[in-house]
Amino acid sequence: MAVKLKSPAQIEAMKEAGRVSALALRRVGEAVEPGITTAELDAIAEKVIRAEGGIPASKGYGGFPGSICTSVNDAVVHGIPSRKLVLREGDIISIDTGAIVDGWVGDNAWTYPVGKVAPEVQRLLEVGERCMWEGLDNARPTKRLGDIGHAVQSLAEAAGYSVVRDYVGHGIGREMHEDPNVPNFGRRRTGLKLLPGMVLAIEPMVNAGTRKVKQCSDGWLVRTRDGKPSVHFEKTVAITEDGPVVLTTEEGHPRPV
Repeated sequence: MAVKLKSPAQIEAMKEAGRVSALALRRVGEAVEPGITTAELDAIAEKVIRAEGGIPASKGYGGFPGSICTSVNDAVVHGIPSRKLVLREGDIISIDTGAIVDGWVGDNAWTYPVGKVAPEVQRLLEVGERCMWEGLDNARPTKRLGDIGHAVQSLAEAAGYSVVRDYVGHGIGREMHEDPNVPNFGRRRTGLKLLPGMVLAIEPMVNAGTRKVKQCSDGWLVRTRDGKPSVHFEKTVAITEDGPVVLTTEEGHPRPV
């Protein structure tokens, strides 16, 4: 494992990619409504990212055709935007946006309700977001990777949910995916020691039912095996001497958790 520590100046440089990625995510989230297609959402994101001087990080990555990932209901991650997929009242959709600016990558995701959703789905959304914040709060120099995963897993399972184990968070910098992997499960005080200069994309994927997933025939889309809904929340965070600092924020400067 070759973890690439970032200097304070490099972390500062990553803030613009984080800003653009966060802006694109918000703009797309504001457009989520019944009747819109995921291809239309993809077009919004690409327009915002390019207008801000960035490049969509997902477009062409490993052959992925979209500028964002759009995963609906029981889709966990990596959904390809489509003109045929029309959002309906009561759906949920995970939007994953990444932007490259000056060679640095910012990566974040959020799961949005489409109109009014069922109470049990709203609860899943709320718990999934809390899981992300718990994971981020454990991104500190006094901690280890297992502390991040344990924080996410324990909260999700206490609520009666499960966390996906086949897909995890990751280091990020000049590349979208760098070492280390950041599991959303684990035991306290185990795993790699967290150090100032690490920059991580922490992204819990929380399922209403089983943690088991399956990859679809397109080679990208991942669904829950039992067809129950899944939510996905993600932010890019820098570990500093003073604690975790979220870089994917529209303010244009890093923000403490």
